[in-house]
Amino acid sequence: MTTAPAESRETRLRRLHMRSMRRGTKEMDILLIRFSKARLDQMDAEALDAYEGLLEENDQDLYQWISGQAPAPDIHATLVAEIAQVAASG
Repeated sequence: MTTAPAESRETRLRRLHMRSMRRGTKEMDILLIRFSKARLDQMDAEALDAYEGLLEENDQDLYQWISGQAPAPDIHATLVAEIAQVAASG
């Protein structure tokens, strides 16, 4: 049995950028691609892991958390606050 080679950082960033803009709802596409373009390149592997985990959540929950309609779970709270800050800065 062979294992796939590890994904390079560049490939991972491209994949996360794509996942950020192909969400399913236009609102989340806009919010997450803006964040992705502004911040992903500066994130370390641990932060990218956290972002990837956040992308596993459904759009309705993400939108409520980012817009402040509902509190984000503790595991995502810091990252959600960063996304909201980027969204607010236009």
